[in-house]
Amino acid sequence: MFAVGILASFAAIAAMCWLVFNLAVFALPFLVGLHAGIWDYGTGAGWFGAILVGGFAAGLTLAIGQALIMLVRPLWARFIIALIFVVPAVLAGFHATLGNARAMMPSETWQMIFSVIGAAAVGISAFLRIAGSAAEPSGRSPIGA
Repeated sequence: MFAVGILASFAAIAAMCWLVFNLAVFALPFLVGLHAGIWDYGTGAGWFGAILVGGFAAGLTLAIGQALIMLVRPLWARFIIALIFVVPAVLAGFHATLGNARAMMPSETWQMIFSVIGAAAVGISAFLRIAGSAAEPSGRSPIGA
């Protein structure tokens, strides 16, 4: 039974890491949708209206970001757009890793070290996913034939 508990813990940690890496790209649309929903709820629209407005705002943010990355030509502008999406992902990765580190180790120094490493890993993963979505599919070979 002891071994099953350890294996289940490793599986849970692996599943959480997989979720953080896959969902990090959507940190900015989630935050925009969350704040739009909170604002809408505060105006008296009710919870259903807040969910609708938040979902629409999140979807619109993601669609605008993807359209900008595909349509903008200068590389520096694409980099800035990608950074706008990556920074919230880095913060989400930092806090997710910090929460796991606080549960696993008592040393605050090592908690911060692992949190920074986790933030960097999530940020790099999010940047590569966003940069991959910006790749232009062309019918020609890369050699230029």
